[in-house]
Amino acid sequence: MNDYYLNLIVQASLYALLVFSVVTWILIFAKAVQHWRLSKQDKLFAKKFWSATSLDAATAIASDASPKSRLAKVGFGALYVNEKNGEGHDLEHSWDRQELLERHLRQQIQKEYQSLESGLAVLASIGSTAPFVGLFGTVFGIIHALSAIGKNASASIDVVAGPIGEALVATGVGIAVAVPAVLAYNFYIRRLKVTAAELDNYATDFVNLAQKNAFRVSKPVTKTAEASKAAPGHDIPVTGVLA
Repeated sequence: MNDYYLNLIVQASLYALLVFSVVTWILIFAKAVQHWRLSKQDKLFAKKFWSATSLDAATAIASDASPKSRLAKVGFGALYVNEKNGEGHDLEHSWDRQELLERHLRQQIQKEYQSLESGLAVLASIGSTAPFVGLFGTVFGIIHALSAIGKNASASIDVVAGPIGEALVATGVGIAVAVPAVLAYNFYIRRLKVTAAELDNYATDFVNLAQKNAFRVSKPVTKTAEASKAAPGHDIPVTGVLA
């Protein structure tokens, strides 16, 4: 194979690894901001929620600003019954009210989980493929070195230093790209599980509170000022299945 094409393949491998590295660090910082904002807003909502005087009063603070708030909003929507307008007699509300609530909470938890999980598959893919991309460049770098030895009929350092150096750089870069991706993936998977457990515990507490309230609230969920200011899709979490 022509030396030009051999060198081009090695360079292409290095550029591919550069792209992988940029994507990895963008995802790392994006997920860090996401988790920080998620934690902050969930703590703020939880403080307001548990300070409410009743479950009906808590409907005023449910919004789309945080995962727990969205979960509460869905729960209140499942519990709200306006007998005066005939609500509560359609097919959706013909379910046992506890089953209806748990179904809505479970579905919302899965939505939060899927949202928070976004981007992790990319980190996993980069972490598993980057070393092989680097190895691919290494193989062609060695082929380039052997080709140079054959053409020059010499294995002197001047002949092989360049191609061998490129080959080793490709291997090193591949490993350097893979390590942060793998570490970040493992870290955010752990954070995902922790957040999932927190949402699951909150959902269980919500069901217990609803049980004390006969699985009904008399007030519809209202849109708060905080919710109107929050940009849609800011935070994302979570996982879990109600026991």
